[in-house]
Amino acid sequence: MSPTPMTTTLPGMPASYAWEATDEEIAARYGVAREEIVRFDLNTLPLTPAYVGELLAAGRFETPLAEYPPGDYGRLVAAAAEAYGVTPAEIVPGAGADEVLDLCARAFLPPGGRAVVAAPSYAMYRVITEQRPARLLTVPRLGPGQGWAFDLPALLTAAREADLVWLCNPNNPTGQVEPAGAIETLLEGLAADVPPGRLPPAVVLDEAYAEFVGSSLLGLRERYPRLVVVRTASKAYGLAGLRVGFGLGTVETVARLAVYRPPGSISTISATVVAEGLRRAELMRTNVAAIVTERGRLAAGLEAAGWSVGPSVTNFLAVDFGSPERAGRVAQALLGRGLVPRTFGAGHPFAGHLRLTVRTPADDDRLIAAATEITAQEE
Repeated sequence: MSPTPMTTTLPGMPASYAWEATDEEIAARYGVAREEIVRFDLNTLPLTPAYVGELLAAGRFETPLAEYPPGDYGRLVAAAAEAYGVTPAEIVPGAGADEVLDLCARAFLPPGGRAVVAAPSYAMYRVITEQRPARLLTVPRLGPGQGWAFDLPALLTAAREADLVWLCNPNNPTGQVEPAGAIETLLEGLAADVPPGRLPPAVVLDEAYAEFVGSSLLGLRERYPRLVVVRTASKAYGLAGLRVGFGLGTVETVARLAVYRPPGSISTISATVVAEGLRRAELMRTNVAAIVTERGRLAAGLEAAGWSVGPSVTNFLAVDFGSPERAGRVAQALLGRGLVPRTFGAGHPFAGHLRLTVRTPADDDRLIAAATEITAQEE
């Protein structure tokens, strides 16, 4: 039995366009109480920062709730510019990183065009590409022994006549970073090997987990002007429910994205709270440090239970069960206990893996105990 993704597909949706099942659906499907469900599949921080409640209680938002948010999101963009060390003209905000990714596809990927991705990587790259509609060419990554790094020669060959290249660093779902200098070398190769009459492909570098490694490749935008770096408030800042992300690049590149941005897709509540969060970088770093410490404890506990945990620099772990069948059995056993893993369907490069978010010590203790029980039952 291969892992069955915990997803919901609406009528008429392609099978690949499937979203995470809700707590209510999981409770009904597995006969567990909704309040007992713990989401280990979403890669979000487990606690909402205290200042969010303070801002909501005060009710002082950038505009009254009866009015639309400002079209330029000036205060939000100013806070992001300070946090990321760029000018406001080098930022376009969006309703989560996913909307920013969609803006990139609209700007750079024509219908019938071609995009390239090193697989496995974030599933939305395929969804967004197909919605253009365009073709997605997947280039297999090098495997766990080489840190799941992308295959540079193969990626360069595939991207030679592509319109857009999707990159994720640190990568989801592998949890690892590309080797030092690999992305710079890729960009240099793309710029040097341009067929006559074409521009080099746009490169979208998704840095959703950059805060967990404390570094960014945003500085490469001047050397490769068709680079868009994507950042988000959903991960390290613990504000996933507010849906705010950013596209960063040169002034010219950002201007090309901005023409596709809806004028009010970010709520005034989201804009106000995220702007405040971006100004509290020290709190974010404290939370990240706590997650990194807990990540080590969780990994050690799962390994002691007999699971094979891969290295990670993010807020999640990838566990290799050796086969899709075993991964599927373990996933069902976890779901029956109200613990929701991220699964991968048949044929996916990670079909024999489960991805598990690092959560609170109490949540993670439930997962470790479940892993110990499940391993004992397998013997």
